[in-house]
Amino acid sequence: VFIADLHLTSEEHDCLQLAEQFLTTIAPKAHKLFILGDLVEYWVGDDAYDGSLDSVFRQLAALPGHGTKSYLMHGNRDFLLGESFARQFNCELITADSYRLVAQSPGQSDLLLMHGDTLCTDDHEYQGMRKLLRSSQWQQEFLGLSKDERHQQARAIRQQSADKTAQKADAICDVNPLSVAEEMAKQGVTRLLHGHTHRPASHTVDLVSASSDSTTADSTTRVATTGQRWVLGDWHPSGAIYGVKENNQVGLRHWPNGNRFEG
Repeated sequence: VFIADLHLTSEEHDCLQLAEQFLTTIAPKAHKLFILGDLVEYWVGDDAYDGSLDSVFRQLAALPGHGTKSYLMHGNRDFLLGESFARQFNCELITADSYRLVAQSPGQSDLLLMHGDTLCTDDHEYQGMRKLLRSSQWQQEFLGLSKDERHQQARAIRQQSADKTAQKADAICDVNPLSVAEEMAKQGVTRLLHGHTHRPASHTVDLVSASSDSTTADSTTRVATTGQRWVLGDWHPSGAIYGVKENNQVGLRHWPNGNRFEG
């Protein structure tokens, strides 16, 4: 099961309740749960957590008791989630930008999992800010501030980001199709699932791969293929769109009604 972009805060009680219900009903039925970034609205360090989201985090911590292993990938809002959090709430932290879920059947494509923000390559301003915030120097300096100072700075960054996003063309904030195809080709997969853009849908991706020409050792033939890309939805008081992989088939579903999502 795959979820992303919950953006949990203590003020959004309806979303907290939905998340808690999901982790006590749907997640325990899964062999693995992948949270693909932005579990919380923002995170300023494991040492600054005040316990306000424990109604959800306790359910996350309980999943191993149901036989469910949880994986938590960094998003653009919670990249400071650390190993201390992961140990406390029984999940495996994914710090890389992608994770390859190996297919169980021979001849079928692995599923590449990402938060998705690195694919939004048309948004040069965001990518520059991301590079700064992910640098060890910035993080070391930020974590050296007091908890109050960190919260103040994080809120200011979020507000600045929201203001700038509102001024950008809609397409700039979406993934770049060429970047998607290049990443899938580089990883050698034909299936990709991600969040971040808040635009749940299933897309066909035009892929081009290089294969050796049997007649000339140093020449290549471009082989056109197609792939599939699924985008998870962000969470609202009314529900969300989550992903499911079952018998190597991937699909999107509504939560809480569980119906298949067509989009």
